[in-house]
Amino acid sequence: MRPSARVELDTRRDGRRVLVIGSGFGGLAAAVRLAARGWRVTVLERRDGPGGRAHAFQQDGFTFDAGPTVITCPHLLEELWALAGRKLADHVELKPVTPLYRMRFPDGVTFDYHTDKEAMLESVRRISPGDEAGYLSLSARVERMYEAGIGPLMSAPVPHVLSLAPFTPALVRDEAFRSMYGLVSRHVKDERLRQALSFHPLLIGGSPFSPASAVYTSIQFVERRWGAFFPVGGTGALVRGMVSLLESLGGEVRYGSEVSEITVEGRKATGVRLGDGSWLPAEAVVSNADAAWTYRYLLPRHVRSHWTDTRIQQARYSMSVFLWYFGTRRRYPEVAHHTLLFGRDFKGMFSGLAGPGLPSEDPLLYLHRPTATDVGLAPPDHDAFYVLAPVPHLGDGSSWKTRAEIFRRKLAARLSRTVLPGLEQELVTSRVFTPEDFRDDLRSFRGAAFSFAPTLMQTTFLRAQAKSEDVDRLYLVGAGTHPGAGLPAVLCSAKIVDTVMAEA
Repeated sequence: MRPSARVELDTRRDGRRVLVIGSGFGGLAAAVRLAARGWRVTVLERRDGPGGRAHAFQQDGFTFDAGPTVITCPHLLEELWALAGRKLADHVELKPVTPLYRMRFPDGVTFDYHTDKEAMLESVRRISPGDEAGYLSLSARVERMYEAGIGPLMSAPVPHVLSLAPFTPALVRDEAFRSMYGLVSRHVKDERLRQALSFHPLLIGGSPFSPASAVYTSIQFVERRWGAFFPVGGTGALVRGMVSLLESLGGEVRYGSEVSEITVEGRKATGVRLGDGSWLPAEAVVSNADAAWTYRYLLPRHVRSHWTDTRIQQARYSMSVFLWYFGTRRRYPEVAHHTLLFGRDFKGMFSGLAGPGLPSEDPLLYLHRPTATDVGLAPPDHDAFYVLAPVPHLGDGSSWKTRAEIFRRKLAARLSRTVLPGLEQELVTSRVFTPEDFRDDLRSFRGAAFSFAPTLMQTTFLRAQAKSEDVDRLYLVGAGTHPGAGLPAVLCSAKIVDTVMAEA
């Protein structure tokens, strides 16, 4: 049934009308591509600013990026600007981050992880001279794996198992179906180096001990080939640049516009209903909302033969994260832009993240200090930070409201003991973001920070597809769809949406 109220959209451009739900990187990238094709594009964002999980906020003179902090594959962004006849560099300044990560192990040893090959080799020699040859052989294997299979799959629709046929022999040859930790361990022997070279699935909500997680060694090749960067002004500046790019193509973003339902006639999407009851018609709908949330809460049951309630309930979801944003009245110049603080039980931490439950007492921590690269994100002589702790997603119960401050204090104590001495006395601003906030504020199913878990049985054709399996003229983009989470993958998912909509 259609609601009675109907809202007319901007009709300045010729072409069909498409509504994009959500202004995360995936939604904005898809919107730019479709606007460049001549679609009349309106992005609907329930919050008061753009970005979704990549939103930014200001507090007490500090600017904080809520989500991604590493920009790899800048060529994917350059493609978007080129579609509008512009150059990325004219609107967003990307600064290289060196080292990309400074890793600190429980024994106090540090390891600088570089995108430059020679600098990385020097770091390997310093921590484990006998593993240099092994690191080089691993790097060669990772490159073969990416070029023969992972790279092409990233930007291609994979609607069924036969879509994998051209790539399977190469992936089998290079043991892509091993666990990432297992593959790395075949090449290097030092345990600290094994952890340093296999933590990457954590960045997309996965575990290096899961079968087939070896495919994520491709992240190492991506970092080496295209480098790693941070935008001046923070990741939020990149989000704002994408909004401006969309507007230059005639598209628009409407804030404070929460979608309560994707309307359907027969099995075709016809538009969306907003929380105020008004109806926006469209020839196509693209959802950048969480994929599980989209199917479970925005579509009626009777049209979902593939993404049924049972399938959604039984799917495996990624970990969530606890985020603590804080600013200090002093600077910590010895702290790198990105610091990884490894815990005492690397494997055990991932085991505890497989489902709902209690967080690890000693998790791997990801500390972001953006003022190492851009001092303008904090008042003079101050530093801005966030620390991320991986935690289980939410089960049926919820208790973060009662233990968030206790957990934050544990993080503060650990940081004070290791890399930020005297931290509690230096704090001038603070905010936390819990799995409950992922669920309630960002509409992430079960509060999972990365949507569906990147497991063997939830990858490629087994993941949510760009073209909805249940509803015609409905398309999905973002972390829950193929090829998965992480900024490069999300931008590739927008390319896939563009491809399948052009073919429709």
